[in-house]
Order: sequence, then structure tokens, then C-alpha cells
Amino acid sequence: MLFDTHAHYDDEKFDNDRHEVIEKVHREGVSYIVNVSSDVDSIKVSMELSQKYTFVYAAVGIHPHSAGRINDKAVSFLYEQAACDKVVAIGEIGLDYYYEFAPRETQIKGFIAQIGAAKELSLPIIVHNRDSHEDVLKTVKKENAKVVGGVFHCFSGSVEMAKELLKNNFYISIGGPVTFKNARKVLDVVKYIPVEMLLVETDCPYLTPEPYRGRRNDSGYLKFIVEKVAEIKNITFQEMARITTENAKRLFGVVPGGE
Repeated sequence: MLFDTHAHYDDEKFDNDRHEVIEKVHREGVSYIVNVSSDVDSIKVSMELSQKYTFVYAAVGIHPHSAGRINDKAVSFLYEQAACDKVVAIGEIGLDYYYEFAPRETQIKGFIAQIGAAKELSLPIIVHNRDSHEDVLKTVKKENAKVVGGVFHCFSGSVEMAKELLKNNFYISIGGPVTFKNARKVLDVVKYIPVEMLLVETDCPYLTPEPYRGRRNDSGYLKFIVEKVAEIKNITFQEMARITTENAKRLFGVVPGGE
């Protein structure tokens, strides 16, 4: 049993075989998937997928790349969709200072607005953080996101940052980069984080793990990430799969039934 806590099956890279891939990975042992949105259009697809498949859940939110499109209408739409019982989080939201497709001030404003929505809706948040460690941590603390908690997906920060996030009720999610040959910092983070606060994800179709790096990613490759994390933690694959699945169920409030 595996739980992919962060997938993007709404992405255009799946336009030709979206349903075939989702059904295949489920047959191969991925019991649960959270499809994570990035804008209004992807929210619509995430909702459709969550309604079609019992084992697919949705996160609704607007990515920092699209922060310039966050307005009252978009936030109202987010609230409407979040009323569905298959919506388990607000995300992905956060800051991205690597690409800066939206000004930093706009990103922070959008991040704050969506943290506020999560608090009103009593849903955890899925946080995107790229080259914005200081501001993202400051915002999470200032806005008291601790009350809903959540997860920092595909974590790229330091052990010191991870310590602060644990104090603020956040899980740490590990993706394909943990398997890369040049991985260093993330290995230290995995060693440090208590197993009960670890999640795993693919972020598919991106960040395909070794030994298939370069191919389109899907949830079927999650096993390679679990295998590496289990190796670092010196426990069995089966035990790591069980623990990370239980962690994800706890965070997202998912009840059994999707196996």
C-alpha cells in the first residue's frame, strides 16, 4: 500500500493517457493519490478526477506562478470546491523566487489569502517553496498556519528549517530528488525527521526518481522513493510504506476504502 501525496494528473503531459495511467498505478499498488491543483483550470480537473476515482483526492489552490490571477472570484471558486468531501487540502500554495513569474509581494499576498481560506475551512495546506525559505517560513509563522498544519512538498530546505516546520505542525514530504546521485541536503533531512512526520510523493509528471530520471513521472515510480527513504532510515520497504501511508491518512483525514 502506497500513498502518493502530490501528483499532477491534470498536467497536459497526461492528456493522451491520463485515465490509463491512473488505473495502471492503482493496480500496481498505489492505494491513494492526492491530485494537487495549481490554478483554476487545474482545480476543475482535480475535482473531476476525485469524483471519478474513489482512491483519488483533490487539493485546491493557486500556485505562486499564478499568484497574479488570485482575485475575489478565484478565492470564491476555491471555497466552493473545498466544500466537497474529496477535497483534503488547500494547495499547492506558497512562494517561488526561482522563476518569479509573479512579483514577490503578489506571491506573499496570495499565499496569505489562501492560508486564511485554509484556516476558515479547517483544511491543511500543501506548501510550494523554491528559493524562498526565509519568507515562506516567516509567512507561515506570522499567519499562524500552525492551527491547520500541512506539508512542505518536495522539501528542499535545510535540517534547521525542517526543525522549525516540525514545531509549526508541518510534515516533510520527500520526492524523487532523494534518489539523485548529487543528493546531499535532503539525505540529512530524512535522517533527522521522525518517521511519523515523513510523507512521500512523486510530483508527477516531474522529478522522476532514479533509475528512470528523464522519463515522464507517474505514481508507479513512488516505490523507488519509498525504497530510498527506507534505506536511509534503516527499516524495511514494507514498514516505510505503511508508516508514510498512515501519516498521509492522518494529515488529510482520509479513511480506508480506496485500497
